[in-house]
Amino acid sequence: MTELSRIPEQKKYALWGPFFLRLIIGYGFMAHGFAKLSRGPAGFEKLLTQLDIPLAHFSSWLVPLIEFFGGLAVLLGIFVDITAIPLIATMLVAMVSVHLKYGFSSVNTIGLTPSGPRFGPPGYEIDLLYIAGLISLMLTGPGAFSLHQLFKKK
Repeated sequence: MTELSRIPEQKKYALWGPFFLRLIIGYGFMAHGFAKLSRGPAGFEKLLTQLDIPLAHFSSWLVPLIEFFGGLAVLLGIFVDITAIPLIATMLVAMVSVHLKYGFSSVNTIGLTPSGPRFGPPGYEIDLLYIAGLISLMLTGPGAFSLHQLFKKK
């Protein structure tokens, strides 16, 4: 009898919620980490220095690596509990140092041009969504199609 067959039918559906969270959260972190790494950490270091973030040179490498490999771990559903902590920390720093002053909304429409809407800097909404998603994954586990489930069966 497999572990999944012992779970009541209603509970089996609960394994899918974390799966969908993992896909978007993992991909999102990987995309942001890859963007920082592919442009070179020097540009990100300038931003961190301008924001008075301590150890800007070190952080310009550390943050993109945390985002990329942490995102990969979340996407694959392995070590999610451990990986979520530094990812949450990066979101808290981004929220406090950059996004908080722009308010809550991540979509700040500041005008309309003939080619469409013009957007201002994003608020802290997306930071909170990432944090809430990571906390949810910490509470529920990685769900269906995760390496955690695969290794747990063996």
